Amino acid sequence: MLIESKKKVTLMGWKGTKKSLALTEEGHKEALLALEHAVYAVATNKGLGLSIDGGPEQQGEALMGYAPPVQPADLGDPRFGQRFGCSYPYLAGSMANGISSAAMVIALGKAGYLASFGAGGLERGKIEAAILEIKKALPHGPYAFNLIHSPNEVALERGAVELFLKHQVRTIEASAYLDLTPYLVWYRVKGLKASKSGVTVPNRVIAKVSRREVAERFLNPPAEKFLTGLLAEGLITAEEAELAQQVPMCDALSVEADSGGHTDNRPLVNLLPSILALRNEVQASRGYKESILIGAGGGIGTPEATLAAFMMGAAYVLTGSVNQACIESGTSDLVRKLLAEASMADVIMAPASDMFEQGVKLQVLRRGTLFAMRAQKLYELYQTYGSLEEIPALERQKLESQFFKKSLDQVWQDCVEFFSRRDQNELDRGLKDPKKKMALVFRWYLGQASHWAKAATAGREMDYQIWTGPAMGAFNDWVRGTCLEAPANRKVVQVAEELLKGACYLARVRGLELQGLRFGTTIGTYKPA
Repeated sequence: MLIESKKKVTLMGWKGTKKSLALTEEGHKEALLALEHAVYAVATNKGLGLSIDGGPEQQGEALMGYAPPVQPADLGDPRFGQRFGCSYPYLAGSMANGISSAAMVIALGKAGYLASFGAGGLERGKIEAAILEIKKALPHGPYAFNLIHSPNEVALERGAVELFLKHQVRTIEASAYLDLTPYLVWYRVKGLKASKSGVTVPNRVIAKVSRREVAERFLNPPAEKFLTGLLAEGLITAEEAELAQQVPMCDALSVEADSGGHTDNRPLVNLLPSILALRNEVQASRGYKESILIGAGGGIGTPEATLAAFMMGAAYVLTGSVNQACIESGTSDLVRKLLAEASMADVIMAPASDMFEQGVKLQVLRRGTLFAMRAQKLYELYQTYGSLEEIPALERQKLESQFFKKSLDQVWQDCVEFFSRRDQNELDRGLKDPKKKMALVFRWYLGQASHWAKAATAGREMDYQIWTGPAMGAFNDWVRGTCLEAPANRKVVQVAEELLKGACYLARVRGLELQGLRFGTTIGTYKPA
């Protein structure tokens, strides 16, 4: 309840019916939750009351504070919805291998939220099937598809772009990029046309970054070397190459802090202001017609975190881990259960399959699995030895019996079969280079570990690779004792609604507190109904 006011003077008078003034904690909360109405804090002889009735007047009861109406669609920057065809400043980010599934994208899209399908790691046929399914269910959007940086499997990246252009997928979420690539530039530049207002850009890019130097590449037009190469291949026209020098590589930039999957574990409170300032510098120097929107992700698992991102200037928020625990995600019930039991400390960094040789790591669930420890062991062996044959016999025996559960020769044959379908260039390199062959064998374990988790493969529980960040634990703490505690009750639309609704509620509470009013702890928190 409203417990005190530090104000010595009133704002002005309040004119309304005294019967509308709520004097109890329950009444205060009800007034604050009426998000579509303004809330007035009024001094009475029975204490401070809240009302959504009446309004300010020169005369009347002493008005001690005021909170304007605020609803989920009011948060962030309205240009996000205008640009991407959604109703709310909210993006459910991609999770590879179809974990952010077609069902998830469709459910959120029908409710007016933008979501990105997890195309990363999937073969061409599965990506195309998802495109057709999502476009049929959401012919007018909103939806996006992930394009993940694949430095070791360039054919995958090119194949995905070919599909996106073929089926006119107009928004992609570019993730895990350390630098621009020709195929990402191809997607962005293809179809550029001159218009009276500037340049018409048909293909939208939302880039996910956690470093200033990477952000700068997306904030600027593509380098000449990419355009020259694409022109030489006949993939773009001379007009498209010329117009490309007038537009940035992205329409929106998601600042990714401490998150699940690929992450630099950066603190959002430091990273977001830095990228916002960089955007402002580039925007001013380039004079773009459209402002590049900056969103915030990583750690968004509670209304407090959601509101904090908006208050720091985010145009939209990006969620990930919390969606994987929902019933629409493309993973197993067992994974959802493990995620629902996780605390903020139950995460750890482990080598990434797609960038294993570069030493890139990603954040995974630690509780209930030995994956991170075993993956790190494989990377240490890769650094130490030049080939599989150099690995000592005892180490090799341990790998075969505990990690792979088959001989390394059998694993290599699996790799040959897999890469002959997926990326012949990778296979050719492995056949010629013993060190590369070892990397492919070790990547077999890392890649399979995520599939074992997704399929809840029996006997492989200790090897499950489950991408998640500390936001998952924070979410679990928040929803404990509510309808969203049980994994079977978690639905992506309700999670989005509750995060945004809670942020609006807390914005009103904090706004009144800035005017000198103080609330009890119950009023100062928001829980799902």
